[in-house]
Order: sequence, then C-alpha cells, then structure tokens
Amino acid sequence: MNQHLTIHPVLRTQIKHAIEEDLGFGDVTTLSTVPAEQIGRGYVRAKSEGVLAGQLVFNEVFRQINPQIKLEWSAKDGDTLEKGQICLHFTGSMRSILIAERTALNFIQRMSGIATLTRHFTEKIKHTSAQILDTRKTTPLWRELEKYAVRCGGGSNHRIGLYDMFLIKDNHITAAGGIGAAIEKAIEYNRQNNLHLSIEVETKNLDEVREALRYQVQRIMLDNMTIETMREAAAIINKRCETEASGNVSLDTVQAIAETGVDFISIGALTHSAPALDLSLLVE
Repeated sequence: MNQHLTIHPVLRTQIKHAIEEDLGFGDVTTLSTVPAEQIGRGYVRAKSEGVLAGQLVFNEVFRQINPQIKLEWSAKDGDTLEKGQICLHFTGSMRSILIAERTALNFIQRMSGIATLTRHFTEKIKHTSAQILDTRKTTPLWRELEKYAVRCGGGSNHRIGLYDMFLIKDNHITAAGGIGAAIEKAIEYNRQNNLHLSIEVETKNLDEVREALRYQVQRIMLDNMTIETMREAAAIINKRCETEASGNVSLDTVQAIAETGVDFISIGALTHSAPALDLSLLVE
C-alpha cells in the first residue's frame, strides 16, 4: 500500500458506487427546491477537535458530481482541527453541492474519526519506541481508506491482507497440531514458494513464547497477557525478534503496555470502533 493515498481506478469506481447508492434516479428534494442555475458557496467546519483524513476522497466525490465546483482547503490530511475550525471553502452549482454533501462527508468523517482515535493512542506512547498498528478488522471494501486514515493519525499498518505476511494464530496452531508444527509448515511454504515473507506467531503464555523462540520467526505476538507477563516475555525474547502486544488495549492501558518494551501494539478498535469526526457542511 502506498504511504500516500492515490485515487486509482478501483477507488474511483468505489466512490462512483457510493454516489450511485445515495443518488439513485435523482435528488428529488434538491431538484424540486433549488434552481438549476443557482450558484452556492459555503464551508466545512469541525464541530469537535480531531485529525483530518480523506481530503482526496472528498474531492473525488465532488469531481465526479461536478468538476466545476471549486474547493479550497486550509488544512491537509494529518492536521489537527480545532473545534469550530473551518477547513474548506467551496463555490459552485448549489444543486451539485447539495447532491455531493452527504457522500463526501460520509467518507471524510469516517476516515477522520479513525485518524483521531489513532492520534489519541500514539500521543499516549510517544515517550517510548513502541508503534501503534492497525489490524484486518476493517469495514469490507474500505481497508485501503481505513489503513490510510490510521497513518494520518500517526499509526502504522500491520499486514494489508492474508497474502503479505504469515500470521500464525490460535486456530492455525490447533489445526496444525501445535506451535512448532505450524511454524515449521509456514517456514517450508515460505521457502518452497520463494515468498520471503515475515512470519509472526501468536502466543498466550511464557511457555509458548519459549517454544516460538526455538524457530526462525520475525515477530512474536503476546496475546491478552497481563502487563507483568508481557514485561517478562519481552525480557525473555530480548530483541531476538520483534514483539507485538495484542488484546485488551485501551487508552487507559496502552501506556503501560508500551512501557513493557514491546515493539508494536496492535489495536482492532482503531478501525472497528472509531466514532466519526463531527464535521458539518454549510452553504451561504
């Protein structure tokens, strides 16, 4: 995935479908109440503090509906918006503005909400070397946008999908007959297919950590461990491979988790539970 978001053909089509979902055979309210020739102007304002994400997607919604609308941003993705701050002024066809409004806001409010929650977590651990990671717990077909939003908030991306990293979890371990067997099979598959992919394995206790260390894995996940157990696990691993804390991570616990010495902290809530940032579009 690119570090910066680009409006490639697949994403452009996704945005087109979102517009069609909302517009249907026409915006009957706008068509009946707003003259075709009327020009409108207005702005987007943050009704609460948060981190902006999704500018290009917002722009693309307006471009697809009417490329003649002029958008002038005073903030960029990754910027913190203060409550009450105006981040965008626009001018153009009033009909087109009202038709584009909700779909454009749906994208940017969702993405900005994820960026905002991510920023809250990254601020809590900035005195450590740990990094905040997302997960695959994303909205179907929104993964690229949601993972980009995590980056806007200062987080980093875990694997993008099932194809770019081995992640041996409890169900794989059960199906394979144990941690050792699962790791050996992953290593062999990696070698036979010349994939050169990193291998991560999930562990739930210190015995499993010790067993995983017998094999050449790049990262060990410490799943749902107590703070003290994570600290012990990090000491046992002693930088022989990367460490990732997962499970029971909240804004109340993330600082203590980071201070155990783990390299990464993965948080599903970044994408499955982030509230939308409250942004409003008003015309004048």
